[in-house]
This record gives sequence, C-alpha cells and structure tokens, in this order.
Amino acid sequence: MEPSSMVRVVSSSTVKPPPRPRHRVPLTSWDVAMISTGYIQRGLLFHKPSSLPAFHVVDHLAAALGDALGDYYPVAGRLVTDQHRNELGNVVGCSVSIQCDGQGVEIVHAHADGVSIADVIPHDADVPRVVQSFFPLDDAVGFDGHELPLFVVQVTELVDGVFVGFVCNHALADGTALWDFLNDWARIARAKLNLAAPVPEREDPLPLTSRQAPLLERWSADGGMASPIVLPYADLSELIERPESPHLRTRMLHFSAESLALLKELARTELLAAGDTAGAAALTRFQVLSSLAWRCITRARRLAPEQETTFRAAINNRTRLRPALPAEYFGNSIDAVSTERPVRASMLLERGRHGWAAAAVGRAVAAHTDEAIRAHVAAWMTKPVVYTTGWHDPHETMVVSSPHFDMYGCDFGWGRPLAARSGKANKIDGWVSLYPGQEGGDSMDAEVSLTPEHMAALEQDEEFWAAVSKGAPAHEGSFDVGP
Repeated sequence: MEPSSMVRVVSSSTVKPPPRPRHRVPLTSWDVAMISTGYIQRGLLFHKPSSLPAFHVVDHLAAALGDALGDYYPVAGRLVTDQHRNELGNVVGCSVSIQCDGQGVEIVHAHADGVSIADVIPHDADVPRVVQSFFPLDDAVGFDGHELPLFVVQVTELVDGVFVGFVCNHALADGTALWDFLNDWARIARAKLNLAAPVPEREDPLPLTSRQAPLLERWSADGGMASPIVLPYADLSELIERPESPHLRTRMLHFSAESLALLKELARTELLAAGDTAGAAALTRFQVLSSLAWRCITRARRLAPEQETTFRAAINNRTRLRPALPAEYFGNSIDAVSTERPVRASMLLERGRHGWAAAAVGRAVAAHTDEAIRAHVAAWMTKPVVYTTGWHDPHETMVVSSPHFDMYGCDFGWGRPLAARSGKANKIDGWVSLYPGQEGGDSMDAEVSLTPEHMAALEQDEEFWAAVSKGAPAHEGSFDVGP
C-alpha cells in the first residue's frame, strides 16, 4: 500500500480571525527572497488525549487558533502582487504584500489507518514514508500564497496518538516567528482548558493577558516605515522554480549533553594545541556539532581531495541588528552565513581538523554583524534574488532550524509532544536541521538528509557514530524522502 493511501482526509474547514479593518503588510527583502521556497513543514507527535475524542481535538485546536489569529492576523491573509509603471505606463517592476482580509487558514482532520506511534518513531529503524502524508501542500512554494492559505494545519489521528502537522508559507515567517506563533496558540489552547504551563522545570511563560503582542510592522533599513520592495520584473512567476524532490534518506539522530561536551572538549584541545586560544574560548555546541556534520558528510560523499567544500548555516538577524529587532518580530529575519573561504576536502578531513572546522563555523557566525547584515540587504536591493534549490552548492553542508526553538513547550492541553518531525519540503543532499533534545538541557537532535549512497557511507563513519548518543530517546529513526 502506498503511504499516501494510508492517510485519508475526514474533514477540512477554514478558521478566520476576528473581524478587523483591511490591512496590508509589505514584504521585506528577507520575505520576498522566500517566494520560490517550499512551505515550512514541521510537526509534533502526541499521545492520544484520554479526555478528548479526535473530533473534539480538532474543534479545540480550531477555537484556540481563531483566537490566536486575532493578534497574528497576517497568518490568515494572502499574498498580493502590485505592478509598478513608469510615466509611459510601462511595467517596470512588481512588489508583493500580504493582504489581510481575514481570508483564513485551513485545518484538516485526517486518519492514518493502522498507523501507531511506534510506526512513526521506531527505535533505530526506518520511519515509514507515511510521515510525509502528515503535511498538506506538499509541493507548494511561497508564490502560491496568492491563492493558497499561508498556514495550514493537519491533525492526523493515529491508532494511539495524534500528529499535528504545521505548514507555513516561508514568505510569511521564519522558524523563530513560526514557533513563537505556535507556542502562543498552545497557551491559548491550554487556557481554554484552564491548564497551566506544561513544563514545571522551566520558567513559566507570561500570562496571556501580559504577553507581548507580535510585532507585525516590517523592518526597514532606514528605521522608518517599511515600503513595498519593487522587484525589476514584470511577471514574478518567471522567478519561480518547482524542481522534483530528490530521493533522499533522512535520519533523526540524538546528541546528549554529555556527547556534545566531549565534542567541545576535543575541539578545544585541538585549538589550544594549534595556538588558537580565542577560538577555543568561544566554542559552542552549535559549532562542534556543525563541525562534525560538515566533516563526516564531506567524507561520506567521497569527494576528490582537491574538491572544495563550504559550510553554510541559516542565522537569525534579530539580536545582531543595531538597534536589535524585538524578539516578537513576526516575519523573516534570517540570512545564510558561510565559512570564510572554501576548503579542500583533503584539508578538512585531516586529523585534528575538528577544532579548526568548529572555529571556522564560529568565525562565520561572529562576522555576521549589523554592518554585514545591512551590507547584504543593500547588495540584495541592487540585484534581487530568490532562493531556490539551485542556489545550493552540491558540495556544501547546510544547517537550518535551531535547538533554541521551543518545540516541546507546545502543549495544546493534553501533554507535551513525544517527538518533532518535518516533511520533505526544501530538503537536499547535505541538509541538516537542528532540534532541541526531547529531554531538554543541552541535548540536541540533528535531522540529516543525504542521498541513499551518501547516507550508507555516513552509517559506516566511526567518528560520526561515536558521537551519536546510544540509548537515545524513542524518537530516533530515519525515513526515506522522495518520489
């Protein structure tokens, strides 16, 4: 049986925000760059609620979502394109905004017949491709938000659990904004059931009445009111690419706090031996896990010794801008940073290069200052580009998402999530998504996507698997991605 045939849609409905005046939100360079990017696909797996039937779960989520859209009303909007003309009436460009008319978001109720929690998150085994069917709008890209909802939820009922899949137009929001929205929605859902915060060992969130509302006004480089960005194209559809999804294997792997501490100490020892005391002092768990992934993926690809490779990562601009953007800024505020120059594969894989690679990642992050961000925006305005899969170097390793996202705080009223998963959208060979570890602390999970050939080689890499935590939580597993 095809995985998609195991999931059947029971119902679909539109959730709208409370009525409000019509409003437009102009997209920034960071937003517009995402119009050819696939929708963000993230999801959470839960035990089945003991006190709520599945249809009541959907109604409960829909009611809380409608309330959340009162503050996050652009989520319920649609993209709109305006043509700009010169004095002769000729079209000289287009701009894109979010038209906030309360068009609504979609919530889908589905059944995964015969699929259990154990099927979705088996220990040390392939996760069936049915997981991909937990996410709607599978092939949609940002530009499709002119007609499609900017946000869709699919509540898939399992034999003994519930999977809630979130699909968000990337021109609307980045990961930071998306998880803030999801957590605010979850707080409202808990409040409707008169429940407190889900994680007693963590700092309790602010009460709903004192929560900081999302900042919907878009950032402008000059500090003034953001205005529509005019792209020098008469028809923006010419920029949109829809490549076929590559055949990939994806593994979700766990790295305990102790394992990351050992990686960090190894890198520190190597850097001190090389005389790089500054690099050793600045090491983070992000750097050492990125170094491990970059080096081991490069080795799994069996690149020629002289082949150059780079490391690239998505990075949040909010705290790096001066003045800083408020944490509640809702939209995109990300760039991609890369190591300062390509390095030969043979050099990267030399003994003792773990510390060097970790320090190189650290320098790339440290160089992403307010000045660098503004220079990147200015360069983009001179020559606008949109991100596509062709933008990626096939020899690079790309790290996205963040272990700082509060995925496991998303309790909608019946307990913390068991696991976080993603769909196949935007994945390419060498794509690594970072997640917080389910047990909290300084643990992390890494979702690694590679071609079957490269994944098979990575599975034989002793350096890599020595760092993967043994006896990891039950959410470890892998799945195939592709047609």
